[in-house]
Amino acid sequence: MVGPIAPALRRGAGRARALDAVTSLLPNAALLLYSFVRKEAVLSSQIEGTQSSLADLLLYEIDEVPGVPLDDAREVSRCVAALERGLKKLRGGLPLRTRLLCEMHKVLLTYPGGRGKTPGEVRRTQVWIGGTRPGNAVFVPPPADAVPDGLASLERFLNDDPEPVPPLIKAALAHVQFETIHPFPDGNGRIGRLLIVLQLVADGVLRDPMLYPSLFFKRHRALYYELLNEVRLRGDWERWLDFFAEGIETSATQAVATANALLALVNADRDRIAGLGRAAASALAVHHALQRQPIATSAALVKATGLTPATVNKSLAHLERVGVVGELTNRQRGRVFSYRKYVEELAAELEALSSMP
Repeated sequence: MVGPIAPALRRGAGRARALDAVTSLLPNAALLLYSFVRKEAVLSSQIEGTQSSLADLLLYEIDEVPGVPLDDAREVSRCVAALERGLKKLRGGLPLRTRLLCEMHKVLLTYPGGRGKTPGEVRRTQVWIGGTRPGNAVFVPPPADAVPDGLASLERFLNDDPEPVPPLIKAALAHVQFETIHPFPDGNGRIGRLLIVLQLVADGVLRDPMLYPSLFFKRHRALYYELLNEVRLRGDWERWLDFFAEGIETSATQAVATANALLALVNADRDRIAGLGRAAASALAVHHALQRQPIATSAALVKATGLTPATVNKSLAHLERVGVVGELTNRQRGRVFSYRKYVEELAAELEALSSMP
């Protein structure tokens, strides 16, 4: 089955490892991780129809009003929280099991409007995709009583039982199986895409989830859904595996390029800040904090840097003067600042995608 597409799979695996090698060399990989995780959450949620941009999410997370409905920004924020919960459990020793996926689903769907979607619980009713009923649906997942056995088989596969499977092939096959089982009443697409990154971390291909494959899936959304369905209807695994490998290769290449562009920007700005003389040390501390949270209030920067409010405000004034940051608000208290070029670089791929016909 995998013979004809083995070269593409090897390329994809190589790109994913190249990404991990780059992140291990970057001095600010932990700072990039904050933004890259949010980028994947924004993209995955956009596939499901939300309109939140990366900037909207960052504003929502500091209790500012985003430029989209609050529900959209809140939904993306829960997607971030679900991935972070999964990573925490994984690093705490919990393997990729149904229990971990249920915990992530509970985080994703726990909100007032999600109560009827049984957060964290495997479905007990029949669901369908597209159409108004199973009879005219695009796809009808297995009945509810078959879901536990399906998840048990998937769990064994994820943990190399009965035998190990190359990580990239495993990620490709597991994503289809999860989406086909469709174990939850809602949120399957987002959890299924987060599973890709988690599994690559669990298998050691990625040290951190510095990959955002949903960019590729969103760019080719119609083909993504078509190929998932072709596997279910006709067993066309070869086309799906080739598509998936290309997606990982493309995503890794894009992530490396973005990481390097951000690093170049940060280094150039650091050199400019160094020219501030005695004010440089404090301004550099604020600049460092903004790399982790590129849209932040002055109060949040006080907390992140340990500097006094007066020093942070003076540093922000210096950073504004040299063109590193800009204020998003025009008020005396609770001012919000953006590391504008950093945010623009992070969101460049998303903006290009939104402008596509």
